[in-house]
Amino acid sequence: MVPEAEFRSYYGQPIVKKPIWHEPHMPTYLYLGGLSGAASVMAVAARLSGADRLARASQMIAFGGGAAGAGFLVAELGRPERFLNMLRVFKVTSPMSVGSWTLAAHGGLTSVGAASAVTGVLPVVGDAATLASGVTGALMATYTAVLLADTAVPAWHEAMRELPFLFAGSATASAGAMAMLTTPRRLAGPARAAAVTGAAVETAAGALMERRLGMLAEPYRTGRAGRLMRASRALTVGGGLLAAVAGRSRTLTALSAAAITAGALCTRFGVLEAGRVSAADPKYTVVPQRDRLTARLGGR
Repeated sequence: MVPEAEFRSYYGQPIVKKPIWHEPHMPTYLYLGGLSGAASVMAVAARLSGADRLARASQMIAFGGGAAGAGFLVAELGRPERFLNMLRVFKVTSPMSVGSWTLAAHGGLTSVGAASAVTGVLPVVGDAATLASGVTGALMATYTAVLLADTAVPAWHEAMRELPFLFAGSATASAGAMAMLTTPRRLAGPARAAAVTGAAVETAAGALMERRLGMLAEPYRTGRAGRLMRASRALTVGGGLLAAVAGRSRTLTALSAAAITAGALCTRFGVLEAGRVSAADPKYTVVPQRDRLTARLGGR
């Protein structure tokens, strides 16, 4: 019998370059950016529906998440001027370029909106900035998924259909969790609904992604990435169920928010680790390529 093929690359080097992003900088930025974006969308919805207390809390979350996320991104880049260099041009075909400009615009809008909400100065300008941040916020909640999927890393690129829903659901759950903690419980019903909905979307998207990826789901199921993704699912589902029944219980609200937040962080760390594993092993690049070639040739 012919022995099973051993996948090796030229001179023992990986076919795809491994991501060089660092921990905890990059995955924490992915979490905070999504949190800020989803909180901005929540702030707009709350303001338009007359839930002013929830809107203000969401504005503060959006501003805090965006500012902290920018700090982690600068730490990842090493020097602040590197972020400024990314703003020298705008290239619509580059997710990194679009994302840099989106982050800059989102940070400015959330800063203006939060400052106006706290001080009461220029309320019309503050409201306009808050409404505009809903647009940039929707982009912030999903663009990092596009950024990952646009690379050649197999576990990320092949998951391009589900990653935006995974990250958007996680961001929505995270924003709802933070809003539950910072809004009086009798006014936090929409925040709890956002947490439950986001947790459900994240869980469903993750399950669909692993089912569709076939062999490329292995990096998400094994090793450190597998442990992180399993922890993420358990924490997210548990946090979503607690949010659904928390009601006026301060303890259950706190436990729900903690579980959802921990689950969202595990998702980001797990996805990053799965990408590294898939880039390091040549089989995750070679086998899908052969399968696609075989399918094309068989269809002729």
